[in-house]
Amino acid sequence: MALCLVFALAQVQEETFEIYAEHPRIFLRPPRLKLLKRERERRSLRWQQFETLLVGKAPMPEPGFAKALFYRVADHQETGKEAVAWALNTARENSPADLRQMAIVFDWCQDLLSGAQSQALAAKLRRGSLAAARSHALPAIRSRLLAAIALEGDGSRKELEQILTRWWQSQTAPALKSGRNPIPRDDTYALMEILHAVRDTLNIDLRDSAPAFFKTLPIFHLVSYYPAVYPAPENEFRIPAAKGSSDPDLRHAALSRAAELSMVAYDTNAPESQVLQGWLLHDHFLMRGTFGITYEFLWANPYQPGLSYYHVPLVFHDDLNGRLFVRSSWEDSATWLGFFDGELQLFRDGKVTVLNPQLTSGPLSLEEAVVFFGNNARKFRVLLNAEEQVFVLGLKPRQKYDVEVDDEGIREERTDPGGILALKLPHKIEIGVRMKESGL
Repeated sequence: MALCLVFALAQVQEETFEIYAEHPRIFLRPPRLKLLKRERERRSLRWQQFETLLVGKAPMPEPGFAKALFYRVADHQETGKEAVAWALNTARENSPADLRQMAIVFDWCQDLLSGAQSQALAAKLRRGSLAAARSHALPAIRSRLLAAIALEGDGSRKELEQILTRWWQSQTAPALKSGRNPIPRDDTYALMEILHAVRDTLNIDLRDSAPAFFKTLPIFHLVSYYPAVYPAPENEFRIPAAKGSSDPDLRHAALSRAAELSMVAYDTNAPESQVLQGWLLHDHFLMRGTFGITYEFLWANPYQPGLSYYHVPLVFHDDLNGRLFVRSSWEDSATWLGFFDGELQLFRDGKVTVLNPQLTSGPLSLEEAVVFFGNNARKFRVLLNAEEQVFVLGLKPRQKYDVEVDDEGIREERTDPGGILALKLPHKIEIGVRMKESGL
């Protein structure tokens, strides 16, 4: 798979990253635009909400993005001209977020731009790309890539070559393959925009360079939500797990749902996407607010069938990145345990508690898993049900341990990068387990 990506990049490099697609080329390729126009004709719930906000002149947090999409789907030229005016007169050249919107306006509203407006906006995009190049954050890289795709030309080809060969092929993809995940969960939507834009314009599937990471990404998103639903004025939200115990960030929650909608749009046939679609179909989570509705309308496909997420296992152990998520059930009232980014959290009775795996006594039983903690797990007895798995948290990362089980010999096990040890133990019989670091 990785060799396929290298070969594909080499082929594109020989062609100097030439883009042949006509405007609009960012996200709105003909099949997607056809689907959105059909949603308008059928007066779908998403379209009606989007139209109500735009026609009613509701202040949109991302006016260029929202108004340009409304113009492209409804051919409402007044709104398209408002998007152009925002990009020319209001958008900040030193803001990566505004750079992204300017690129979208330039691409989606191209036929509304006069020659002078096109030149002026292109100049703003180039200056904005230079400013964004000072940042190594993924949203800034995404904005530079969208600007390069919108602009074309020699400078854009060099920008695309730098992003795809240096940032992706040489740095990010190897890190994803090795478990040194450089992409925070909150940046997943920016990553998905990069994937869509690159495939739509250069016919390269960046997932091929880190297939294991991308195969588990939809399920990781699903299991890394806290169980309880958060009621907001416009709709209900599922809240993604985050380090610390701060108040829910609804902007991050909206972008998390947007990322999942775009995952399904990217690969509708994958089993993981079908399960994710089943998670997304419930209308009380449909984003109706001024920020979320543009993403909701752009990416959702209500005609795509989904599979029930109740079939997803309650235990998700990511041994590549050293993460563990366990739920007692798929109900909103479930108890949830998450170990990610070096932090251990327990969600119970509507509250998040940050735990120290070295000090937590345990064990904690969660339907399909029993979790032991730190030094308290060096010697224990356990009786497992048929479906239960055993995990030990708080050990040294990538450390070998000698594990002795009653009536069995000593075997050597190794922890993952997060210091998690997954133990395969007999079921339906009480056994004793003793552990120590190998070599001691």
